[in-house]
Amino acid sequence: MANKPSRSGAVRKTKKGPLKGSGGQGRQALEGKKPTPKAEDRPYHPAGKRKLAKDRYEAASAGANRGRDERAERSPAPRSAPPRARATDRPAGADAPRARRAKQQDESEVVTGRNSVVEALRAKIPATALYIASRIEYDDRVKEVLSLATGRGIPVLEVMRPELDRIAGHDAVHQGLALKVPPYEYADAIELLDKTVSRGQVPLMVALDGITDPRNLGAIIRSVAAFGGHGVIVPQRRSVGLTASAWKTSAGAAARTPVAMASNLTQTLKALKQRGVFVVGLDGGGDMSLHEFTLADRPIVVVVGSEGKGLSRLVTETCDTIVSIPIGASTESLNAGIAASVTLYEIGKLRAAERK
Repeated sequence: MANKPSRSGAVRKTKKGPLKGSGGQGRQALEGKKPTPKAEDRPYHPAGKRKLAKDRYEAASAGANRGRDERAERSPAPRSAPPRARATDRPAGADAPRARRAKQQDESEVVTGRNSVVEALRAKIPATALYIASRIEYDDRVKEVLSLATGRGIPVLEVMRPELDRIAGHDAVHQGLALKVPPYEYADAIELLDKTVSRGQVPLMVALDGITDPRNLGAIIRSVAAFGGHGVIVPQRRSVGLTASAWKTSAGAAARTPVAMASNLTQTLKALKQRGVFVVGLDGGGDMSLHEFTLADRPIVVVVGSEGKGLSRLVTETCDTIVSIPIGASTESLNAGIAASVTLYEIGKLRAAERK
């Protein structure tokens, strides 16, 4: 009887040698993945963003302290002026696309209505012409308008009511008066920085991110003028411009506070950073509280977002640090004008203490 194989059943013949298991995939699965990084080591985690902002802040603080020590070693005289951006040091590639120093693209604005025209002239808003309807009924407001316009040398043009309707817009209630306001001529952010530095001053500016209410812009301009600021930066798109309403809210501060327009706010902020400016964003979930901020002696740009949306993602990533303003639990947030005012006041107070 023939010998049977030791193992019953068919035996598959193969030229391959003996196998050692399932191969690399199974082995990797058994070994498992590496340990999950800590939250602060993940750059896109909120804790990681806070850590990066803290590192930038500490590096800036160390640089400021090192500059003070070097100045103290060079001269026994009192501490020199705080570090600031140099007007002549222009690093290669630091230029961002600038908003040309040109007039606004839209047409001239027309202020209509007796009360609005009176208030605009009282606020000394620039105007190129005053239109008055023929056979208008003269009251105290009309008389004051004529007196203010002639006193400032503004041309007074008497027109028929159909023509005044066309000038003011057929949906506007002009009450026989219309004031033509020319487009505002915006400054350039880099030129504004250079002029401030050339005067021996430490720049302090406010940049707006998504602010569409002209009253907020006017209030911020007024606060910048009140607390020793040097200008305001507004984006060219999705932002309010310096309209007659904003000018009126500024209570005349717009006449002495320059407003710069940025074609790209993020790139403009990056260009300012390369020139030594410290960019501070305001947000409720900030990296630090406002009372913890101590770098007031540096050139600073405070970036304010809208009350609803806050700062945009790209602007947030561009900021050197994000600062929050402590408020009561019963209040959800502050509007842009108030937040900017509180921050400017705090920076002004710190700078005054540094000068003592």
